Amino acid sequence: MAKINSFEDLEVWQKAREFSLAIHKVTSQGALTKDYSLKDQINRSSGLIMDNIAEGFERGGKKEFIQFLFVAKGSCGEPRSQLYRALDKKYITQEEFEELKSIALNISKQLAGFISYLKCSEIKGQKYVNEPEMFYGTSNL
Repeated sequence: MAKINSFEDLEVWQKAREFSLAIHKVTSQGALTKDYSLKDQINRSSGLIMDNIAEGFERGGKKEFIQFLFVAKGSCGEPRSQLYRALDKKYITQEEFEELKSIALNISKQLAGFISYLKCSEIKGQKYVNEPEMFYGTSNL
């Protein structure tokens, strides 16, 4: 299993980053650009997924990391709900909606799997070991 030295090494963080960028792209075109409130809200909420993964990792302890992963998982629902509003207002196409919704659901599933893995692992976290690097022993997340 690969060592994870930073949150940037986590596949789930990378996917959350890609999702945030995809949301930004869809909100930067068409009628959604003029709905400043929804545009801002969906951009902020999609970014919170990656931000919570990063913050939890940087806390250095497994329990705190799991807590932030749960927050990140919950944050996956917020932009999904906002995508329904964008679809209902015809700001995005059904195809754009389905693609973005699918990405959010996949990230949520990845987070759930990572949480389960960490709950069962013996790893305590960086602040509990003398080694300067954090490792979570998986390369699929």
